[in-house]
Amino acid sequence: MKHVLVVEDDKDITELLSIHLKDLSCKVTAMHDGEKGYLHTQKNKFDLIVLDIMLPTMDGLEICRRIRADKNITPILMLTAKSEELDKVLGLEVGADDYLTKPFSVREFIARVKAIFRRTEAMQSETTTAEKAKHILFGDVEIDRERRKVQIKGKRLELTAKEFDLLLLFATHPGKTYTREQLLELVWGYQFNGYDHTVNTHINRLRSKIEEDMSKPKYILTAWGVGYRFAEMEEIES
Repeated sequence: MKHVLVVEDDKDITELLSIHLKDLSCKVTAMHDGEKGYLHTQKNKFDLIVLDIMLPTMDGLEICRRIRADKNITPILMLTAKSEELDKVLGLEVGADDYLTKPFSVREFIARVKAIFRRTEAMQSETTTAEKAKHILFGDVEIDRERRKVQIKGKRLELTAKEFDLLLLFATHPGKTYTREQLLELVWGYQFNGYDHTVNTHINRLRSKIEEDMSKPKYILTAWGVGYRFAEMEEIES
């Protein structure tokens, strides 16, 4: 049974989400206060955190920042009543995995939750010889898939769950070009038009952590007019 934390100050929305999450056989812990919700993330292990942005005592963006600063990689689905693009980008920048803008349909909420669970389970499954390798080494980048740990030149990188999943997908399929739509489906687990910025934002954040020179990326390359690909070993070593 998956354990979901819902931090939302609107009790009606909380009740509605809890009912449908329980229909997915999830155990639900609901909090209506930002600071108390954050404290729960320190004391308990969750499979998903549903986090509203506008909360009393501590807003959702600050909670998300602190969760990631704690090296907690639990997937975070953010909810916001604001429609401005800036709020969505900020949520992704501080480490959220996905977001929904209110008002949203219960059907879309459930689709997002299922997508997050599918992606988590898919990333844990092993299908090919390359993907079965516990340790993947490309140039200075070392990936420990079991511990979800990434190091560059022996120095550990702090990646969010989505950043790790993106890197693992690329590193297990070097040279393969993925469109943004394919990455949305494979990493996020769903297909929605108009979400290119979600992929772009995560790619940029991942590059900022693994590339020495963002203007001349060595690992995650842009396939102009198509999408992105991970460099092949001979490209990295050249």
